[in-house]
Amino acid sequence: MDHVRIILASGSPRRTELLQTAGIVHEVVVSGADEDVQEENPARLVEMLSSRKAEEVYERLVQQEPSGDLVVIGADTVVAADGKILGKPEDEEDARRMLRMLSGRSHHVYTGVTLCGRIGSVRREVSFSEESTVHVAQLTEKEISEYIDSGEPMDKAGAYGIQGAFMKFVSGIEGDYFNIVGLPVSHLYQEMKQFISKERC
Repeated sequence: MDHVRIILASGSPRRTELLQTAGIVHEVVVSGADEDVQEENPARLVEMLSSRKAEEVYERLVQQEPSGDLVVIGADTVVAADGKILGKPEDEEDARRMLRMLSGRSHHVYTGVTLCGRIGSVRREVSFSEESTVHVAQLTEKEISEYIDSGEPMDKAGAYGIQGAFMKFVSGIEGDYFNIVGLPVSHLYQEMKQFISKERC
């Protein structure tokens, strides 16, 4: 992948850290795509949003650089509980509502990823999603309030970050832990290898 310019279309420090830890050299170009999508299926929703983000950044970059190998990674994560999709909380009361909903039960985390790229003169795009399950212990109102006061829930889907202070409330997970953090790194890496190889065929 050394010959390919890899762009992460996300300002998430967690996603950047995951790619860096995995040894995937990349740049960050934050997407300005419209994220207003009416879709109730969480897997389809995150794939649609990741596609929008990747495409918006890709189109901007190819205007600036009409040639060269390029792959843009778009990603979006949501939490789903009781058939309801939980994005980032709008305010502290919204965060409290979400945390009460997650308390003492299991929920699902979906991350959608899109690769939008050009190698040589060929443009190609592929999207996929990954699902993980998170089991949360019973939270007291005091614990919820203290967690909200920390500020950690406010920029995270479902109002929590599994890699932060919320970890003490997580009693178990099923599936890819890194997917819950925000990027299914192993799945992404395998898709990238295939994506780049196919584009060269």
